[in-house]
Amino acid sequence: MSKRVVLAMSGGVDSSAAAVLLQQQGYEVIGLFMRSGATEEPQVCKTSLGHDLPIVQPKAHKQGCCSASDAADARRVADSLDIPFHALNFQDAFTRIKDYFADEYLAGRTPNPCVMCNNWLKFGKLWEFAQSVGADHIASGHYARVVGDELAVASNAESPTTRHCLHRGLDRSKDQSYVLFGIRKEILDRILFPVGGFAKTEIRELARQTGLRVADKPDSQEICFIPDNDYIGFLERYRGHHDTAGEIVDTEGNVLGRHEGYQQFTIGQRKRLGITFGSPRYVVAVQPTTRRVVIGTREDLMEPTLEADRLNWLIDDVPDRFTCQAQIRSQHQCAEAEVQVLDEDRVRVYFTEPQFGVAPGQAVVFYDGDRVMGGGWIC
Repeated sequence: MSKRVVLAMSGGVDSSAAAVLLQQQGYEVIGLFMRSGATEEPQVCKTSLGHDLPIVQPKAHKQGCCSASDAADARRVADSLDIPFHALNFQDAFTRIKDYFADEYLAGRTPNPCVMCNNWLKFGKLWEFAQSVGADHIASGHYARVVGDELAVASNAESPTTRHCLHRGLDRSKDQSYVLFGIRKEILDRILFPVGGFAKTEIRELARQTGLRVADKPDSQEICFIPDNDYIGFLERYRGHHDTAGEIVDTEGNVLGRHEGYQQFTIGQRKRLGITFGSPRYVVAVQPTTRRVVIGTREDLMEPTLEADRLNWLIDDVPDRFTCQAQIRSQHQCAEAEVQVLDEDRVRVYFTEPQFGVAPGQAVVFYDGDRVMGGGWIC
């Protein structure tokens, strides 16, 4: 078995500790930093002599994973561990993710760019690069696990075969298996998640003991191409101004007020509604065709069912109907559910108890205990 692995290095503590763990396991590690290709053009003003003078902009608060400082951190870690390091520009792939993000918001849905980044970039382009350098494995610092289950020996087989399954990370507070459901099943046996069997505190301690300067670096919290967390500003800069203003209505259609753009609202939102109520109110629906935003109570957001499409299965045989635990957003606690397969690319999910804030555009992921069965996109 080849021991060469390409590791996605973001400059954070998790991927850095992953490099240490892979080396300890005897792997030949090659580090890869994925540049988004997104750079801000410097603004200039004219001096009295007619010269261009750059205008220094305030530095935005940055907690993403693709900045120049992140690349520098990743390179320093690679140098300290004496592993080859590459920083490649994946601007086209990032442009596709930005397009998806903008399209979803303007369609009144709630996007999840981290899932798409994993599908298209981290476990798509990363695998392509690994093959080009003769590596048989790819790795990342995600808190998840790939578990090999030994299958029964077939009558004509010389040895047992192994089925590789995606499982939650052992540290449930940091588990990232939800955003990994879209990985192609056929490459699961090529993926390594070195930190998935550890608690976050253990990973930071490992980094400290190894002398890595990123040991106490804060976790990424924001979307990498929106470091200031200003979604609306990004949409205006990226897609230009759209007249998306309209009415705010209640669930009966009564007009309560007006809003400046429906893309400013997501299902389940409670703050920044622009109207004061005597009791808590939430965004119940976003209607791009009428440009209406519907406001209701928490009870109005409790859904007993949902439908999802664009499915990706990580199990071999999908039953027509099965029970599972379903997760409908990254911070949602799994709920007991029954899944009915409607056709090859659509399912209906029946929850044992109605769930709050089912949002079109988000993913629903199905679990059998800690094992990821698959998932799809809420429609």
